[in-house]
Amino acid sequence: MKAEGSPETVHRRASGRVFVIGSINRDFVLKVERRARPGETLTDAKLDLHDGGKGANQAVAAARLGAEVAILGRVGEDEIGPPLLRSLDENGVDVKLVSTDPELATGSAFITVTPDGENAITVAPGANRSLTPDHVDEAAEAMKSSRVLVAQMEIPLETVERAVEAASSAGARVVLNLAPSREVPSAVLENLDPLVVNEHEAAFLLGRKVEGVEGAKEASSSLLTLGPRSAVVTIGASGAAFAGGEADEHSSGHFPAPEAEVVDTTGAGDTFVGALAARLAAGDSLSDATRYAVRAGAVAVTKEGAQGGCPTPEEVERFSGA
Repeated sequence: MKAEGSPETVHRRASGRVFVIGSINRDFVLKVERRARPGETLTDAKLDLHDGGKGANQAVAAARLGAEVAILGRVGEDEIGPPLLRSLDENGVDVKLVSTDPELATGSAFITVTPDGENAITVAPGANRSLTPDHVDEAAEAMKSSRVLVAQMEIPLETVERAVEAASSAGARVVLNLAPSREVPSAVLENLDPLVVNEHEAAFLLGRKVEGVEGAKEASSSLLTLGPRSAVVTIGASGAAFAGGEADEHSSGHFPAPEAEVVDTTGAGDTFVGALAARLAAGDSLSDATRYAVRAGAVAVTKEGAQGGCPTPEEVERFSGA
């Protein structure tokens, strides 16, 4: 059976390899007319099941867009884990380094989506929380062949720290999506190229409100003072701003997103990160990779599901405004 949203054809691989460390979840998506108020019960919701987890989503996005991808993660010894791994494999993601936890359940996310496509998410991390620095050490040889490491914050911080250290030592470029927001040591920040955050996560790090295009442009530059070599701030329908990464006139800027008919915003940010990593692994500049990732993220919101929305290169190129 073809995986959810998987491409019909195998696309030419980009040069370079992307190594993803992160969460693997089952998404339980409730489509509702509106979200329930405290103490209120709503009926008539529609339930859909999708493959998810920020790590898995970003891995699938990168693979569909041409990168050679491997993922390090954990699932439970239950009925949820195996289908998720089959889907990753069918989407071109190497899952040999995914292990099972005999005690914790596979991670789950409970998502409510309103008619405007906006979502609210609650995550039960399960086995994702048992991904340890020891697992990173065991995967060290595999990481050495990667050009780009991608990590997020749905796994333990100490595991992210070890992965960033190991990848940097091996000469890989480190992309950290600081989602959800957490305090991270300066030693981690200093190895990032780039740090990827949305407006809320940027505000968390900077201790001030970040709003709109101008706010994101200013924030992307201010984030460099915290240590990362480059930074990208995503702004939803307004695209993304970036700073650092190049030593010329293109060292900062903003790319607007093309107009899109929004169906589901779940996973759009993960598609952005996966696309960014794929293009960086292929040798693109941060500017070019950000431009491409903005377009990929815009395609993602036109389809349902975090991984179901991940586009192919052809879809990105065909998309209006490309």
